[in-house]
Amino acid sequence: MRVLLAGGGTAGHTSPLLATADALRRLDPEVGITCLGTPRGLENTVVPAAGYPLELVPPVPLPRKPNADLFRVPGRLRGAVRETHAIIDKVRPDVVVGYGGYVSVPAYVAARKRVPIVVHEQNALPGIGNRLGARVATRVAVSFPDTPLKGAEYVGLPIRTMISGLDRAALRAEARAAFGLEPDLPTLVVTGGSQGARRINEAVSGASAALGAAGVQVLHVHGAKNEVVVETTDGAPPYVALPFVDRMDLALAAADLMVCRSGANSVVEAAATGVPAIFVPLPIGNGEQARNARPVVDAGGALLVDDADLDPAWVETHVVPLALDRERLATMGAAAADLVPRDADERLARLVQEVAGG
Repeated sequence: MRVLLAGGGTAGHTSPLLATADALRRLDPEVGITCLGTPRGLENTVVPAAGYPLELVPPVPLPRKPNADLFRVPGRLRGAVRETHAIIDKVRPDVVVGYGGYVSVPAYVAARKRVPIVVHEQNALPGIGNRLGARVATRVAVSFPDTPLKGAEYVGLPIRTMISGLDRAALRAEARAAFGLEPDLPTLVVTGGSQGARRINEAVSGASAALGAAGVQVLHVHGAKNEVVVETTDGAPPYVALPFVDRMDLALAAADLMVCRSGANSVVEAAATGVPAIFVPLPIGNGEQARNARPVVDAGGALLVDDADLDPAWVETHVVPLALDRERLATMGAAAADLVPRDADERLARLVQEVAGG
């Protein structure tokens, strides 16, 4: 069996793609897997590092609103589809799996009428690319129940086995030591996703003095293009600021509480591992991040705060006391832990096998 996995740009697409690839390989060590991305996405780093071949085509951004770029889409799409046809001719896949993003639309157009298509949508509200793909797909898989896509089947979001099988308690001491944190202090982990989030960075770092005074240590993953300025004093708990973390399992194991965006990966990884979270949805887009977080929030496993409301004062008023409340954190973690399937990678891989075999 040969599979072409199309997705890239950010971790939101590449993480479930790689989780699916690993699951396919576990089910069939002889499977041939090729990944399709664009020259400017995260896939250029993480896909080769994971040991999978990567083919590249030009990105085709789809504007959310009418503008000058809209008139350039047909020409860009024709070029990308032409290059994708050539890759399909070379790889000869039995199935094409698309995860959305700039590379998915050329893949769907090129594969249509040639190769069966499986669409996987990460968010509770689908993007333009996967709405188009669902119209020509053989099967459509989604990460959240009630996602409005034609023919949607709820399988969950594929996550890496280092996350889905994580024993946080067993790994906590090792994780905190790896980041230079104290073993027994209340620990806040902050992340804005693979790109970082300026609002989160400024709000939490601006409350660094209050966090330190309360005895809360912080692991702050601020993004490669960002920096944070923190106020610390001698003897204060550690405030560790890093541009990127490639072992998210360690970050989750270290955490008593997280502050993060509510992209699908962040929501599912926190819930699956029972990490209480404060979700700050990205204020642009079609509102998918707030929808992603809603099931966990409604179950009591997380809080939701608008991006515009998050500032140092909010962190001092709400985050600090929550980080110190072990009983409430335990209740929140238990509420989140059973909400999402941990075996979505294998569920999607078996679905892909069915389509390829059919």
